[in-house]
Parts: sequence; structure tokens; C-alpha cells
Amino acid sequence: MNIYEISSIKDRIAGNSYVGRGIVIGKTEDGKKGVFAYFIMGRSENSRNRIFVEVGDEVKTHPYDASKVEDPSLIIYSPIRKIGNDLIVTNGDQTDTIYDFLAEGKTFSQALETRCFEPDAPNFTPRISGILHFANGDFTYEMSILKSIDAEGTDCARYTYSYPSVSGLGHFIHTYVCDGNPIPTFQGEPERVKIGNCIDCFTKEIWNNLDENNKISLYVRYTDLETGETENRMINKYN
Repeated sequence: MNIYEISSIKDRIAGNSYVGRGIVIGKTEDGKKGVFAYFIMGRSENSRNRIFVEVGDEVKTHPYDASKVEDPSLIIYSPIRKIGNDLIVTNGDQTDTIYDFLAEGKTFSQALETRCFEPDAPNFTPRISGILHFANGDFTYEMSILKSIDAEGTDCARYTYSYPSVSGLGHFIHTYVCDGNPIPTFQGEPERVKIGNCIDCFTKEIWNNLDENNKISLYVRYTDLETGETENRMINKYN
């Protein structure tokens, strides 16, 4: 096995009915843009009842049909927030925790030491998070997963990964391995994936290969490292 192999995002998700929520961070092949993508999937009616809404540089999840919301605590949050030269992307309200800690001069890791996996037994959905640190015409990034240490949810294991940006290389972390009951939690390091120069191509590659029944929303952003200008793509299945 070649541990340095870089797979396409298609190869990572195609044919897998449920990878849950996913974050990709990396740099385009030409080295000119920083990239992130965030998608959500859902199996229950409550989980599927969501859309992404852009609010300036940030993104929030909103209910598609407010009358059908059963429990908003784990489905309504801000997955994307910006503070200074840092861009945060997560699968839950830990976005706000990270934002608040950075505002106090603390770090991504320090913020996540105060959080744990989601309290949705028996799945104990992991909290996945990423952050891009832009500086001097380039960026570095960190990724994290908080997950249960055992099947009973007795404690939390915390893993943080730190990366330089490398042209054409991205890292992909998602909440689940595949569908199941309970759903098996993501294992190992973030997966290496290819990042192309074309935002539309990358967006379509992700969206078209997520399971048709369970995919809900996708947001992709390319940031020009020289000018700071951004290009965004957003897809909501139910809007």
C-alpha cells in the first residue's frame, strides 16, 4: 500500500451510501488557491430538513421546513465562520467555540479540548473541525475529530492534525465509515485527495458522487492566495 497515494474525492465517496458529514481542505494544483468543501448528509426526516444559507463570508444551516423541526440542537448551527485571517469549518456548534477562543487569543486545539462528540447514542457522532490560517500569500491548516473512546460513550478521544499547504493535495475527514446500526465512526488519519484548479469541476465531483438518497447540502470555496478574493459554490437538495 502506498501511504502517499492521492485519490480523487470520487474514489473516496462513490458507492458509499453514508459517509455522514465531510470536510475537505487543501490547495489547488497550480498553487494559487486555498480550498475547502463541507457537505452534509442525513437519514432521518429531521436531519434531512436542512439547507445552507450564506450570510456574508459565513454559512448557516436553516430548516427547510420549520414546521417539521424535531430537535434543532444538532442540526442548526454555523458550519463556516471567519475571524481575522482564519476560516473555520465544522459540523456543529463547536464552530462558535473555536471562534470565541480565537477571539481571546487562544488556539484551535485549546477550544476543542472543551468539546466532545455529539450526545446521540448509540452513534455518538464525531465532531469534525477544520481551520485555514491565511498569512503571507499562503496558508496552513488544521483538522480535528472528537469521537467516543468506546461503544458506551464513556469518554472522548481527541485527534488534531496540522498540515502545510501543498499544491494539488487536500485532506478529507468525515464522520462515518459507512452506513450501519450503530453507524461506524471514521477511523485513522484524514484521507489524501486531489484538489484541481476548477471549482465547478470539484463541486460537481463531490455532489454527483454523494449518495442520491442521503445527500443534503454542499458548500465549496476557493480563495485566491494573492488577492484574497473568494469564489463560492453552494448546492441545496431541498431548495
